[in-house]
Amino acid sequence: MKKLVTPTPIKIGLAIVILSVVFYLLKLPFFNFIELKTLDLRFISRGVRSSGGETVIAAIDEKSLSELGRWPWKRTVIADLVDRLKSYGVRAVGFDVVFAEPDEQACAAEFDALSTSIDAEGIGGGRIDDLIAQIRREADTDGRFAQSIKNADNVILGYFFHTARKEMVHLSDEEVAAGEKIIRDARYQVVKYRGAPRTVPTVEALAVAPNIPQLSEAAAHLGFFNTFPDVDGRNRWFPLIIKFRDNLYPALPIATLERFLDWPPVTVDAADYGVRGVNIGDVFVPTDEAGRILLNFLGPIDTFPVHSIADIVNGRLDPSLFKDKIVLVGATATGIYDLRVTPFSTTYPGIGVHATVIDNILHGNFLRRPEWTALIDIAVIAALGLLMIVLLERFRVAAGIAVTVLVVAIFAFLNRYVFAAHNLWLNATFPVLTIIGDFVGITIYRYLTEEREKRKIRGAFQYYLTSSVINEMLKDPAKLKLGGDKKDLTVFFSDIRGFTSISEALPPEELVKLLNEYLTAMTNCVFKYEGLLDKYIGDSVMAVWGAPLDQPDHTARACETALDMMAELHRLQKKWAAEGRPFINIGIGINSGDMVVGNMGSEMRFDYTVMGDAVNLASRLEGINKEYGTNIVVSEGTFSRVNDRFFFRELDAVRVKGKEQPVRIFELLCRSGEKETWKDMAQRYATGLDAYRGRRFDEAMAAFRGVLEIRPEDAPAKLYIERCEDLKKAPPGDDWDGVFRMTKK
Repeated sequence: MKKLVTPTPIKIGLAIVILSVVFYLLKLPFFNFIELKTLDLRFISRGVRSSGGETVIAAIDEKSLSELGRWPWKRTVIADLVDRLKSYGVRAVGFDVVFAEPDEQACAAEFDALSTSIDAEGIGGGRIDDLIAQIRREADTDGRFAQSIKNADNVILGYFFHTARKEMVHLSDEEVAAGEKIIRDARYQVVKYRGAPRTVPTVEALAVAPNIPQLSEAAAHLGFFNTFPDVDGRNRWFPLIIKFRDNLYPALPIATLERFLDWPPVTVDAADYGVRGVNIGDVFVPTDEAGRILLNFLGPIDTFPVHSIADIVNGRLDPSLFKDKIVLVGATATGIYDLRVTPFSTTYPGIGVHATVIDNILHGNFLRRPEWTALIDIAVIAALGLLMIVLLERFRVAAGIAVTVLVVAIFAFLNRYVFAAHNLWLNATFPVLTIIGDFVGITIYRYLTEEREKRKIRGAFQYYLTSSVINEMLKDPAKLKLGGDKKDLTVFFSDIRGFTSISEALPPEELVKLLNEYLTAMTNCVFKYEGLLDKYIGDSVMAVWGAPLDQPDHTARACETALDMMAELHRLQKKWAAEGRPFINIGIGINSGDMVVGNMGSEMRFDYTVMGDAVNLASRLEGINKEYGTNIVVSEGTFSRVNDRFFFRELDAVRVKGKEQPVRIFELLCRSGEKETWKDMAQRYATGLDAYRGRRFDEAMAAFRGVLEIRPEDAPAKLYIERCEDLKKAPPGDDWDGVFRMTKK
């Protein structure tokens, strides 16, 4: 049984698989960085997907800044926005903006001072006090905004946490405590542990930057809007939970969904290893152990409906665009610098991240990478590594490159399919590195060992064997053993006519030069059609098609070679005539059928060759050209396979020496596309042959003379005219079957 793999490549391949698994488990930053980039490519290749339509973005865009003024706007403008959205029937409004300081444009304090001064001067009272009180109320923009928030009862204000020491150097302990007090009621109320409670490994905040108390108290809910980019600066994860002073707080999308879904119970689901997810009523949102959701980006920001705040405030839009929707208020204008880097864009507004989280949760369209995917990743790494070991042992370097590229392409397609169809993030980096690593490792080994030996063998045999045979030897040294196989092949013999006379007339050095030029040209024709040059027998050439490499069209290749040889011979004849060299003509015999092919000889010296009756017949057909004055004679077995591709004429039915069974023989004239030149002649010849076999010798001679009118030098026609004349003089007996018996080899 053939040995498929050798021990050393197996060891190399297994070592690469083991190294890949080890590096995978170590989670080295460099490889994690590469994997993040492949994730981005999967998003891009998957393309843009439509949002569910529940979330609308009210954008602080360039148009709004142009119409409503420089940001931050007066709080009355924001109040008008809230009032307008309330009138449109919006179910929840989330602000990706923090109002951490009182409105700088408010004038209430100034009017308080004015009222005090008027009272001190004794000029107040009556109508003046009423006007001042009215103007003061209008100047209290924060109060106006707070009242709008309270009336709407659907506004969720965003805030952010300080998570780095350098962010809170200006904050005192009292300020940190005051901030906690403002947001305390917004914390997750229920944390359900599976197993013994322990510290949840979430992001921990050091301080909070809340909205001013007046606004926070009026809001329906509060949620943080912190985002944390990966090592390459891109946002792919979003925290649903941040821990601050022993309490867990929800993100803005969670707080907004609570209001949108009409305040279902919300629970943090935790286990002994960390967070499992967040339950919002009947909706379970899976997270990693740190409480982060993997963002399944749908596309650019315009994947969501985006409307300018200027258009909303000024009543230019159809209210139906907002009814029963979630509206997220945030900046899309470049100058406000609330931009993130995502797989789809390097300038993705932060408000789009919150919209993505909400859409993912509402439609259960979560991008998943649970812990058990590590087992799949390791299994894929091992399977692909072993597959490459087996494949690379069967192919040389050039084919190995193609195989490697193909395996990588198939894996990439399947990996992308799992990502696109099932929202599952499987590792792509290490399987690809394993495939490439196996190829590089095994190729280097081959180059240092096997390829060096193969180069020696190729150098030693390239002048004696065709490259196809050498390649077979290199692929499978077992082919060098004695023995053979029975195969359907085509064998070819050619021989120079009258070579003995030519050799006697030329000096040895001229004879060798002439013969080498002839054999080189003929051999090139054999190699052109990937034939096996079996051997030279003096001036004769023996070639085989169909072995050692399988060639389904081996018969056609042999016929193409014969025609090319004759064309090349005609070129050489003209050249040699000009040089004063003797005229050379050849005969070719071709037969197709079963024969034994393999290494024949002794243990010390053997040849790769063919043997059998089919080979002997081809040799006889080569010799029969002398009898008929032809150049290419083929057997019926050859003719029947390619008579649609080539044009033949039947020469005769003969009994070759040593055989009683008659054989029909045919002359190969040309390719099918060139038959018009020969068609009329061949038709007359066939008429004559039919009359000859029917003993109508006068009719046959008339037909053959018609052949000579077209082709005066046609030797077979002349031969049959002579036969007819002889048979007329001595008519054959009743047992005559028209078959010609050959008495020579």
